[in-house]
Amino acid sequence: MIISQKEVGRENPTYIIAEIGINHNGSIDTAKRLIDAAVDCGVDAVKFQKRTIEVVYTESELAKPRESPFGTTNGDLKRGLEFGINEYSEIDDYCHEKIMWFASPWDCSSVDFLENFDIPSYKVASACITDLNLLQRIKQTEKPVIVSTGMSTEEQIGTALEVLRPEGDLEDIALLSCTSTYPAKLEELNLNKINALRETFGTVVGYSGHEVGLWTTLCAVAMGAAIVERHITLDRSMWGSDQSASIEPGGFKKLVTEIRDFEKAKGDGLVRILASELPMIEKLRRFK
Repeated sequence: MIISQKEVGRENPTYIIAEIGINHNGSIDTAKRLIDAAVDCGVDAVKFQKRTIEVVYTESELAKPRESPFGTTNGDLKRGLEFGINEYSEIDDYCHEKIMWFASPWDCSSVDFLENFDIPSYKVASACITDLNLLQRIKQTEKPVIVSTGMSTEEQIGTALEVLRPEGDLEDIALLSCTSTYPAKLEELNLNKINALRETFGTVVGYSGHEVGLWTTLCAVAMGAAIVERHITLDRSMWGSDQSASIEPGGFKKLVTEIRDFEKAKGDGLVRILASELPMIEKLRRFK
C-alpha cells in the first residue's frame, strides 16, 4: 500500500481497511474467517494489532483480576489474545494473493517482529501517538505510515509527524480522524476534524470509526476521507471488548458498496449538459 496523494485521495478510490485487531479472540481459525469475510466485502486491506505484552503493560496491570476465556487475570487475557510468529506466518501465507495485510505495532519489539514479514506500511494507534521511541523505530523502517489521532491534541499530532518525518516530507503519511471510545457517540465523532487535519497538516486524511452504524462513515467519505478503517467482526455479540464497535460482514459489504456508489455519483463538478439529457431537452424545454 502506497500512502501518497498520488495514490490515495483526490480522484483515487477510497482505501478501505477492515480492522481485525483482536476480534479473532486468539483463534487463528477465526482470524482466517475474518480475512475471508473482508475479502468477500471487497475491502483493500486487513489490519491486525501486535503487542509485546510485558512491554506494553506493567506487572501490576497484568496481575489485575479479570475474568476471561483465558483465565482470571488481565495478563491471562492479554497473552491469550496475542498471536506469535507461528500465527502471523499463517496469516501471511493465508493473505498471500488474497488481500493486503498490515498491523499496528504497540512497541519497538513488535516493529522488529513485524519486520519479519513484507508488510507494506505501519499504523500508529491513537494510544501510541505519544510514544516517541516507537515512532522513531517505525521511521527507521522507511515505510509509509498511517496515524490515528484519537485522544490527541494538535500539538501531539504535530510532534508525532516531526519524529516520523523530520525532513517535513509528508507524502507517504496519512492521518485518520478518530474518536477513541468504543462504541463512539454520534455527537463526539466530530467529522469536521477531517477537513481541519487536512488544512493544518496537509497530509492525506482518512477516518477511523468506532461508532454503531454505517451512515456516518459514508458521510466521512463525502467530507473527503481518503481512507476508511472500521473494525470487522463475525458477530457483534461475540465475546470481546471491540466486538460491539465493529461491523458484521453483511453491514461491511453494504458500507463498501455504498462508498463505491458514492464515488460514481460524486462526479467531477463541471456544469454541463449530459448527452443523456438531450432527449429531455427536446421533449420538455421551452425556449422563448
